[in-house]
Amino acid sequence: MSTKNIGIKDVAQAAGVSVTTVSHVLNDVAYARVSPETKEKVRAAAEQLGYGPNRLAQALRTQRTGMLGLLSEDIATTPHAGRIILGADEAARRRGYNLMIINTSASASLDSRTADVQALLERRVDGILYATMYHRNVELPANLGSIPSVLVDSVSTGKNITAVVPDEEGGARTAVTALLDAGHTRIGFLNNTDDVPATRLRLQGFRATLAAAGLDGGAAPVEAEASEVQGGYEAALRMLNRADRPTALFCYNDRMAMGAYRAAAVLGLSIPDDLSIVGFDDQQLIAANLHPGLTTVALPHYEMGAWATEQLIDAIEGKTDLAQTAAKPTILECPLVSRNSVAEPAETPAG
Repeated sequence: MSTKNIGIKDVAQAAGVSVTTVSHVLNDVAYARVSPETKEKVRAAAEQLGYGPNRLAQALRTQRTGMLGLLSEDIATTPHAGRIILGADEAARRRGYNLMIINTSASASLDSRTADVQALLERRVDGILYATMYHRNVELPANLGSIPSVLVDSVSTGKNITAVVPDEEGGARTAVTALLDAGHTRIGFLNNTDDVPATRLRLQGFRATLAAAGLDGGAAPVEAEASEVQGGYEAALRMLNRADRPTALFCYNDRMAMGAYRAAAVLGLSIPDDLSIVGFDDQQLIAANLHPGLTTVALPHYEMGAWATEQLIDAIEGKTDLAQTAAKPTILECPLVSRNSVAEPAETPAG
């Protein structure tokens, strides 16, 4: 039998079930009462016969195209945030959907981003993911939200739209706790200068964790610079030239940590024997390739992309109401990735 002539009746006959059962299984109908064994039998028969649902017929019947739009603010061209796209794409494929991606920039005008959303709407996407390169507040195009939409790694300044963001404060607590557990009590923080949620929340987590350990979190040394390698280098030099030099540094991100490694080398300090360092982000090209490997906190890029896509598809298929999750963002854990940049302090700090 030629595969192009195979229809749903052929699958039903091969699986020994009704056409309705095949339709329910292959279209993942939520209310259908079909046993796992029958589902497996139907899917196996469809695969063996080379049968796939007719997308055009599905679209006419359900008024859905099976396409999701992803408006990417820079992440499509940023390696360390690209896992948002991977998580979204794999989640979409598991549910029988495909992604259509438009890349824009955080510096793009509101009119430009409105036109990008319109381009997705004109292509009849069933829903839209709006993803940013780093956690920040965004002014959204007015036409976003006219169909089911979810924000990834960002929150809206004016609309209540379902969003997923990383646990910035919790990640900072995890990083500082790793240093406290290693025996450090003089810990400095190299922070970012940008006015974004991560800057405030990571500092808040840093100070609160020290305070919870009985230390003076408010007096703990903090140096702020641009969150790049050079900024980390300059901030670390100031920090490490203090009379009460910290025995450990928590860095706003892995790029700043890379700069701190350079500063330590210039000052003749060995990592982790003389100085322990913890970063944030788990940028693989940096963290895993520094010597020694950088202990850091991972941003859940993949998990945010997958979570947002699952929520979006559930809303498209009527399985959830996005209004119920729009009041406040969903926060995902930032886990510690242990490598070799943390050790006990060389000597017990005085005082």
